[in-house]
Amino acid sequence: MTAPAAEDADDDRVFKALASPVRRRMLDALKSATRTTGELCALLPELDRTTVLQHLRVLEQAGLVTGRRLGRERHLSLAPLPIKRIHDRWISGYMTAAVNLLDELDRHDQDGQDPQDGQGGRHQE
Repeated sequence: MTAPAAEDADDDRVFKALASPVRRRMLDALKSATRTTGELCALLPELDRTTVLQHLRVLEQAGLVTGRRLGRERHLSLAPLPIKRIHDRWISGYMTAAVNLLDELDRHDQDGQDPQDGQGGRHQE
């Protein structure tokens, strides 16, 4: 796989992981503190342990969660770099474009111009 194709595959795994509300709740729980698998299961009482572990596997495959064994427990932590990569590549660029568009619309509104025609006055319909 080429480097851009590999990055796209990585991004696809992150977006897939973030698509589930359950997995987003798991990430929210890990954002504030490292937790054991058992603690994560306890925070999601509506799900059985097997389902939690399946969701956890998707998060780990996306690189969003890391785990390490300490004795009999597995301690889970948020790995924020994939989210930062998504932010840098997708969100910040689109956010900048949206803010620039809103700024342009605001300026045209203050000038009484329609940004579509670049001329003074408003369109009559």
